[in-house]
Amino acid sequence: MKFIHTADWHLGKIVHGVHMTEDQRHVLWQLIDVIEEEKPDALVIAGDLYDRSVPPTEAVDLLDEILVTINVKMKTPIVAISGNHDSAERLSFGSSWYRHSQLYIEGKLSEDLAPVNVGGVNFYCVPYAEPGIVRQVLGDDRIHSHQDAMREITSRIEQNLNPNEPNVFVGHAFVLGGQTSDSERVLSVGGSGCVQANLFDAFDYTALGHLHSPDALKHPKVHYSGSLLKYSFSEAKQNKSFSIVEMNSDGSFDLRYHPLKPLYDLRELEGYMDELLDPHFYQAQQVEDYLKVTLLDDGAVLDPMNRLRQIYPNILHLERKWDLSDNRRKQSFSSIRDEKKSELDLFETFYAEMTERDFDGSKRAVMTSVIEKVKKEEEVK
Repeated sequence: MKFIHTADWHLGKIVHGVHMTEDQRHVLWQLIDVIEEEKPDALVIAGDLYDRSVPPTEAVDLLDEILVTINVKMKTPIVAISGNHDSAERLSFGSSWYRHSQLYIEGKLSEDLAPVNVGGVNFYCVPYAEPGIVRQVLGDDRIHSHQDAMREITSRIEQNLNPNEPNVFVGHAFVLGGQTSDSERVLSVGGSGCVQANLFDAFDYTALGHLHSPDALKHPKVHYSGSLLKYSFSEAKQNKSFSIVEMNSDGSFDLRYHPLKPLYDLRELEGYMDELLDPHFYQAQQVEDYLKVTLLDDGAVLDPMNRLRQIYPNILHLERKWDLSDNRRKQSFSSIRDEKKSELDLFETFYAEMTERDFDGSKRAVMTSVIEKVKKEEEVK
């Protein structure tokens, strides 16, 4: 049995003010092309179909376009769950009659944890839910964290799980040890949003969403598919893909990744202003990519954003390297200032941080005189 594992579409996403709908349509039609070529028995979407609980109209239209194409026109079964960005209620709408065309969408957690069987494989679909919701649905007052909630869910599934059939867990969670990025919403503070990978030991394959890199976790049976696109510059070096899983009757499987090619890449660019505006440099660049540009120039640069956008129209963020250094120095000085030091010691630290020069004896004498003079004037006041 063959299925495709994808997640974290985040339809309706806005990145630095840019609506990503057309970029998302571009890669989703690549997915459709692969489904046409591979003829999988099912498509698995492990949460975060939308980027927010009330998605914009164009995001709803795009999801409708893609699901109708895959499920109705191509007759490919779809197994999907809601993620922490989705509205469980909205995704649950119509789920009872969607099943007649093998569109299985689990938006809200229910006490019935029975699997969906597609192609001889049992898919246990567990939508994202806060621990409080899980505690209420399962009637277990001991549940206070995501670890507690997932432990109770998986233990209840294991009670009725048939180990002689292939079993796949579909969930949306942050597994302890996974690598995060800036575009993932924190599930809870203090680490209580994490779950341990060993909770999924009973399953032959665990198809997860939430973390945006397919390399977020190294585990033989627990896998993230990653997001469709790069949604923050912390993901600039990630390779986006979806997973193609060919599962055998004994639960063993072969996994391969199919890369996604964005309409415009999201990447970082660094250089001096003259270099970035030099045709010999930019003619070798994909100038329409979404860019974070870091200028290395020391000193004033006249209207850098407008000048750069004449060549690179999709600059999303511009910063100066020296500004970053200055900010780090200011933060360092602020932390030092909080320590109990004399005015002279504080100025010496400030001088070294700002100029990187020695604060010699003559400078110390001058500043000592100035500080004493100021103190006397304050006493008179």
